[in-house]
Amino acid sequence: MKTLLKLFAVAAAIGLSPAAASAQAAAAPQAGQARQQAEAQQQPATQGQPASAPRDAISARSQAAPAAPETISDPALASVPNRLAPTAVQEEPSNAQVLQSTVARTAPTASVGQPDGRMNFQDQVTPIGEEAAWFHNQILLPLIAAISLLVLVLLLWVVIRYRRAANPVPSRTSHNTVVEIIWTLVPVLILVAIAVPSIRLLANQYSPPKADLTVKVTGNQWYWTYGYPDNGDFEVVSNALSDKDAKARGEPRQLAVDERMVVPVGATVKLIITSADVIHSWGVPAFWVKMDAVPGRLNETWFKTDKPGLYYGVCYELCGARHGYMPIAVEVLPQAQFAAWVASKGGTMPGTGAARPASSDATQNSPIANPRGVNTGGASGATETTPEPNQILNVTTTAPVSEQGATNSRRGESQ
Repeated sequence: MKTLLKLFAVAAAIGLSPAAASAQAAAAPQAGQARQQAEAQQQPATQGQPASAPRDAISARSQAAPAAPETISDPALASVPNRLAPTAVQEEPSNAQVLQSTVARTAPTASVGQPDGRMNFQDQVTPIGEEAAWFHNQILLPLIAAISLLVLVLLLWVVIRYRRAANPVPSRTSHNTVVEIIWTLVPVLILVAIAVPSIRLLANQYSPPKADLTVKVTGNQWYWTYGYPDNGDFEVVSNALSDKDAKARGEPRQLAVDERMVVPVGATVKLIITSADVIHSWGVPAFWVKMDAVPGRLNETWFKTDKPGLYYGVCYELCGARHGYMPIAVEVLPQAQFAAWVASKGGTMPGTGAARPASSDATQNSPIANPRGVNTGGASGATETTPEPNQILNVTTTAPVSEQGATNSRRGESQ
């Protein structure tokens, strides 16, 4: 009987294997489509915001099919699934969409805003960066060099002067008031010399002036999105370019992106930085700016530069398999070119007769940037930046009386 059952099992396995394989093959496209729809629903950037047109054919191709790891990095990462890579052939944007923008791209300048092999910091293009570079070069480095040389000289002097051949009878001195005062006061003076400019730098860094533009930066695995709440609340998606496309544009590999963050020259730019999945870190060395992007938290930083150009950065927080392929490119343009770029993305410039930005992230709606609002006529003295609450509950004016410790308490009585 057991032998007969074994024969039936073997026959069933042989007969059902082709059918199971064909069923799995038929179900695979349906599962792929369902997974693609679910991932599309998880994309945090596109809800309620108009899509922006790509600036050229390379951007259009990259937006339609972002570069896979094998085209920009080590082939060993090719097995990692790409959330953004389409499982089926996607239609690229039309030529009309590509040609909507007439803004020329800024070409990168060698040794400006990108690594060039130097041992020191990149050339700083913001007031905070220039102050930090001065503090490092004029205060810290001379102090470090002086302390290192002093310790080296003292060591050599002790080794030579108090060696056994030159000093057969060692001194038994245990206290020296002058030496003890010196080695106590000198470190204190050194710390004061470091603390004064350091505190001044921190105060300037965390006391930003009134913002002229707000950009919302969102980190995703593994790309960045930039929202412009002051300019119609449009958004651009920034993906890394493949080595081939980066070379075609004349940009450094693993730093070039299809869509850059664009800001006007001379404007104080406030960055609201967050994340849609894991912890990232947005930073541009030439701006002296680095801020973590944490899910569920809005971190804020700022920068201002008077030098047009193209400046690169990367993600500075380990965020997964493609952490090394989340480049950042910030393009600083004159005001007129920035306005043209905003128009090419379907946005509007403030003060051009457009309605007040509806986004709570907009600079005009910030109570910090606009501390004095116009009274809206409510009884509570609400303003445009601090509206009157819409849900007010009536509460009693007499506190409820607690019965704790009352004489009729039944606590401790047997049931």
